[in-house]
Amino acid sequence: MTTLTPWADTINAAIAYLSNSDPVMAHAIERVGPCMLTPNPNIFEALVDAIISQQISVKAADAIVARVRAAAPDGLITPESLLLLDHDALRAAGLSTPKARYVRDLTEKITGGQLDLAQLEHLPDEEVIEKLIAVKGIGRWTAEMILIFSLSRPDVLPVDDLGFVEGVRESYGLPERPTRKEMQERGEQWRPYRTFATWYMWGVRRLSQRNERARTRIVSL
Repeated sequence: MTTLTPWADTINAAIAYLSNSDPVMAHAIERVGPCMLTPNPNIFEALVDAIISQQISVKAADAIVARVRAAAPDGLITPESLLLLDHDALRAAGLSTPKARYVRDLTEKITGGQLDLAQLEHLPDEEVIEKLIAVKGIGRWTAEMILIFSLSRPDVLPVDDLGFVEGVRESYGLPERPTRKEMQERGEQWRPYRTFATWYMWGVRRLSQRNERARTRIVSL
C-alpha cells in the first residue's frame, strides 16, 4: 500500500541502502546523479498515457496525447471528458483502432463503477496489478508503470521493461540481456527499494544513448 513516509525521505533512504548493498549500483547512482522520480497521482491520465505510448516513439506519443487533450471538451484527460469522445474522435486524434477500444473500455469501466481508481492506493502492489490488467489493453508492464509513476510504490521490479534490462546488462557488464529469472534474482539484493534501482538503471540507459530529452508526460523518464 502507498507509504505515508515523505517521498524525499524515501528517496534518501533508498539511495543510502542501494549504495551500501551493491557497489555497481553505487557507481550507477554516482553517474546518474540525484533521483528525480516524481510520481503524479493522476492515475487515469497515466493509464491513458501508457496505453497510447505502447509500441510507438516518444515523439509520436507526445503528439497523440496532446491531440486527445485538445479534443476533450474541457481540455482535461478525465473519465468524464473522454466518455464524450466516440471511437472516431479517438481515431482522429491518432489512436490505432485497438488503442481507441482500450481507452474506451478503461473509461467505461471507471464511469460504470467497475474500476475504482481511488481504491488502488489502499491495495498491495499485486492486487493493484490484478485490478488493472482486467482492463483491455493493460498488461503487467503498464500496471507496474502506474505503481511507479502514480502510486509511489518503492519496490517495483519491471523485469519486462527493455530499458531496465539493457541498463542492467550495461552496468553489470553482462554479455547478453539477462533473463526474467535472472532479473528477479538480481533484484532480491535491491529490496525493498527496487523501484529506485530500476530508475537508476533507466538513467544508465539514457546516458549510454545520450538521451537528454526532457520528461514530457507522466509515464516518461
